[in-house]
Amino acid sequence: MSIPARDDRLTVYLQLMRADKPIGTLLLLWPTLWGLWLAGAGEPDWLVVAIFVAGTFLMRSAGCVINDYADRHFDAHVERTRNRPFARGAVSEKEALLLAAGLSLLAFLLILPLNALTWLMSLPALFLAGSYPFTKRFFPLPQAYLGLAFSFGIPMAFAAQTGSVPPTAWLLLAANLCWTVAYDTEYAIVDKPDDLKIGIRTSAITFGRYDVAAVMLCHALFLALMVAVGLVAALGWPYYLSLAVAALLIARQYADIRGRDRARCFKAFLDNNRVGLAVFAGVVLSYWLPA
Repeated sequence: MSIPARDDRLTVYLQLMRADKPIGTLLLLWPTLWGLWLAGAGEPDWLVVAIFVAGTFLMRSAGCVINDYADRHFDAHVERTRNRPFARGAVSEKEALLLAAGLSLLAFLLILPLNALTWLMSLPALFLAGSYPFTKRFFPLPQAYLGLAFSFGIPMAFAAQTGSVPPTAWLLLAANLCWTVAYDTEYAIVDKPDDLKIGIRTSAITFGRYDVAAVMLCHALFLALMVAVGLVAALGWPYYLSLAVAALLIARQYADIRGRDRARCFKAFLDNNRVGLAVFAGVVLSYWLPA
């Protein structure tokens, strides 16, 4: 593949990494921070926090590169993705694979100061991140697979902080998986007409005319499981107030997605950043404020 000289390589690589679109990094970061604060009982090791924040950015970036590599023959046919580097012929397959490998290596080097359990947990995390883009070819609910990939920072956070992965970590993982399916189905509704034409599998297609109901059901399961997390972790009233705020934000999303307007569904997807922030604030304040 010939690469146009006018495309600055750094700019192209940053576009591949979605550095100009931080929403994915934020949605991956919030549950990781929830896990770090819960594992550290409100006082996480700041070196561990710094490592996980940097690692989240690197692994999300690597995942985006692999995603574009996997979708390199499809993106040009999708309205939202037709200007991505592969779609416009601005990057080669070799460049993308080397970039993804480099980002993954940097992420692994970051966790070297941590314990052996964290290293071990990084292996399934890497596998999930690297294989997710290819599940859209055959798996009817790739958003659930993405939910696993986007949740594995949680058990890793507990492993890094405590040297173990207690039931609370898996409960939080299950909650985040439901949340990921909810917001990524909103995202999939945006591309649904294009995905139907090119044969990509998504939850929005699998759920069919029940896609909006499925989104709200997954949101409800997320909130219910987060209540259970609060009870198990003995969190205080600020946490439950944050869940109430999150529920209100989610209710507003229903107004945006019920008509399946593509622009409003994308807005609803973006608004999940505020849900993640609200829950994080509740976790932090539960340890700071008196019960």
